[in-house]
Amino acid sequence: MMTTQLQQELIDYAKSIGVDKIGFTTAAPFMELKNRLRRQQELNYQSGFEESDVELRTEPTKLLPQAESIISIALAYPSRMENAPLGKKGARRGIFCRASWGVDYHVAVRERLEKLEAWLRERVPNVHIRSMVDTGELVDRAVAERAGIGWSAKNCSVITPEFGSYVYLGELITNIPFAPSTPMEEECGDCRLCIDVCPTGALIEGGQLDAKRCVAFLTQTKTMVPDEFRAKIGNRLYGCDTCQTVCPKNKGKHNLWHAEFTPDPELAKPLLQPLLNMSNKEFKAKFGHVSGAWRGKKPIQRNAILALAHFKEEAAAPALAKLLQQDERPVIRGTAAWAIGKIGACDAKDVLLKAQQQEADEEVLAEIEKGLQFLR
Repeated sequence: MMTTQLQQELIDYAKSIGVDKIGFTTAAPFMELKNRLRRQQELNYQSGFEESDVELRTEPTKLLPQAESIISIALAYPSRMENAPLGKKGARRGIFCRASWGVDYHVAVRERLEKLEAWLRERVPNVHIRSMVDTGELVDRAVAERAGIGWSAKNCSVITPEFGSYVYLGELITNIPFAPSTPMEEECGDCRLCIDVCPTGALIEGGQLDAKRCVAFLTQTKTMVPDEFRAKIGNRLYGCDTCQTVCPKNKGKHNLWHAEFTPDPELAKPLLQPLLNMSNKEFKAKFGHVSGAWRGKKPIQRNAILALAHFKEEAAAPALAKLLQQDERPVIRGTAAWAIGKIGACDAKDVLLKAQQQEADEEVLAEIEKGLQFLR
């Protein structure tokens, strides 16, 4: 079969299985990206979640020696929640970012990639393919940019004309020499809204991110959140959408195309207090199918404590006191101690002083002292 005909039939098939956009690029090295990634490492801006080997991230033939092309796909996800519940005093709520609404996007994108891979294997003898989404070595955004899916924006997202930056990305490396798509011109212009409103100043300049300062990264860590960022997290339980919601290119982009990404309001904006004492089994049963659950319940519970402190929710004080007294995890005890002082309920001082006498962990003791300082 002629490659041109195969490519068009692949495009048509991709659309039939729910791929919103598909593009093609060569398997040539990503040289500009390589330089940027090395600079990121020099500046210690990387998160630690990504592949550390820059060569693997930028040279497709190191992942598939026979590589000729890369196929990039995008699935649009919603930016608006219908019937979103409102939090109120005594019933405060947290928020999961839009990329964690509905089914885990890794599963959804991988399903499409597997179907595309099977389709190609049926039609091309001895085809070589390697696919990946998010957790693979290649940088999804760099592939998508070069494959004409969208342009690489100042907020470090890929923006598409059709769906804004609300797209999940994935790719297949293959030895089939598909014709490359035309990359798009960058359209951010002089706009720098995303840079100016980033809660922690993580966007250093257009297209450069200090990942360790990014709220999305901070919500996924399992250690104590540094003091300077605690108030910035607000009621976010997982991820951060600020640099997307302020983007003019996302205005009017709702993307309600896939039922599997439709958010359950009670999961996307859950009540905070029930999260505090949720067992592993309960957490997995309720949140296990969403992408925001990948790090387990500990970061979510820690973030829920920070959110309750953000709201100064006095009704949560007894539950926080119980965590401080009984939880086995120092990070949870310490964050609870800080929150108790921040909220400042009438018995906060007694609770903290009692815990101070019983606590042996130095980090938790330091947080208890911070809580007492709030009260002083």
